Amino acid sequence: MKIIVCVKQVPDTTEITINPETGTLIRDGVPSILNPDDANALEQALQIKDSQPGTEVVVVTMGPPQAKEMLQECIAMGADDAVLLSDRALGGSDTWATSNAVAAGIRKVGDFDLIFAGRQAIDGDTAQVGPQIAEKLGIPQVTYVKNFKLEDGYAIVDRALEDGYETLKVKLPCVLTAIKELNEPRYMSVPGILKAAKHDIKVWNAADIGVDLTTVGLKASPTNVFKSFTPKPKGAGVAVAGDTPREKAENLMDALREKHII
Repeated sequence: MKIIVCVKQVPDTTEITINPETGTLIRDGVPSILNPDDANALEQALQIKDSQPGTEVVVVTMGPPQAKEMLQECIAMGADDAVLLSDRALGGSDTWATSNAVAAGIRKVGDFDLIFAGRQAIDGDTAQVGPQIAEKLGIPQVTYVKNFKLEDGYAIVDRALEDGYETLKVKLPCVLTAIKELNEPRYMSVPGILKAAKHDIKVWNAADIGVDLTTVGLKASPTNVFKSFTPKPKGAGVAVAGDTPREKAENLMDALREKHII
């Protein structure tokens, strides 16, 4: 079995600030990490590898050259191979254009049985790329996967809903997007780190994957981020005094009248 895991290197959003004048993210000095939901996706693939000898796990990402560091981390966790899609022609891609490039990269990897991806990336929070990849490849998809097992060429999954979950059976190959409830990602191992240090990460450009250049990059992207901003903090709340609900209501009405709100 060959499993492809789509991953992304993202800025650590716990340390990000926004320039109040330009409305853009200040990335200087901000560390980059493996997207958390993608770590759950990788862990599920590695659990299958652990239980089914002969399984190959390949991680695929699109990004700048420094994304190699994240791919080495994935190798150190247990992945067998890694591919970086990196080309100036791919820069500025929105989710639609990104899925075109990643789908083309997956086709070049070829012969896959299952694709995992994280539910969403913490830098964009769109949850769109995984489902769009499935559409571009013409295979079934299930999002928000919180439980998983394989059975006779099918994936049996629990899909999280707002008020519970639904159990679905989907034929392989398919795309599954993982949420944090699916598992607990493992740490890198010492043998894995040594392996990653020697592993040759494949780097493919747009020509290598044969993607149509009119479907990738900034000019091909039908959407763009107009502005990012941090909401202004709200003022401190006020507790309404009173020994009984009626007294509290009367005091609240008096306060609103005093401020000429009513």
